[in-house]
Amino acid sequence: MNTHQSSVPGDSEILSKDEKIAKPLHLYLIRHGETEWAMSGRHTGSSDIPLTTNGEREARELGRHIRDIDFTQVLCSPLQRAQRTCELVGLNQAPEIEPDLAEWAFGDFEGLRLAEIHKIHPGWNVLADGCPNGEMPAQILQRTDRLIARLRKLKGNVALFSHGKFGGILAARWIGLPITESSHFPLGTASVSMLGYDHHHPEVSVIDLWNVVGHQSLQTLSFQTLT
Repeated sequence: MNTHQSSVPGDSEILSKDEKIAKPLHLYLIRHGETEWAMSGRHTGSSDIPLTTNGEREARELGRHIRDIDFTQVLCSPLQRAQRTCELVGLNQAPEIEPDLAEWAFGDFEGLRLAEIHKIHPGWNVLADGCPNGEMPAQILQRTDRLIARLRKLKGNVALFSHGKFGGILAARWIGLPITESSHFPLGTASVSMLGYDHHHPEVSVIDLWNVVGHQSLQTLSFQTLT
């Protein structure tokens, strides 16, 4: 998904009234590498599951294509699968742990597959119903909007190491959609997406790229972001 071609870092600058020209904000949303639970379709929220060997390989491969980007800030979920991905990607600075980037806490449904949950709660949808003893939609909305308020104050290239469900919610809220629309934004493991502002209308939030995965796609991403 590529909304326009003006997402190349450094291809434009935003001039404020009383400040010198500053670099526009480009958010690089990175989902962690593969885990055993992700492979098997188990709900992995606050459960601190490590990467698989393949997940570590995915992270290293991702690093080959993005580590030369000049990041002004690196923010990372506190969960080990995100932190390990960040470590293996090997960016130009140490990450700051940002609790608001953590995955949705699935509570009683941690570790369960959707079919297992539906046996307990037929028709259950996390985006509408939330999780008993976990997070509810209103809590996720509050957390996401709090994070976005922080992100909108940043400049330059900012890396965000996060998770599949939360990453989709972040994208939806970034462009002003309700969290129920986040199901339209799936994320593969070790994927990169870009959020930012329209080149010609900097007050308009956009999704520049979505769910970039795979060797060829990452080569394209490297070209777009480094030229």
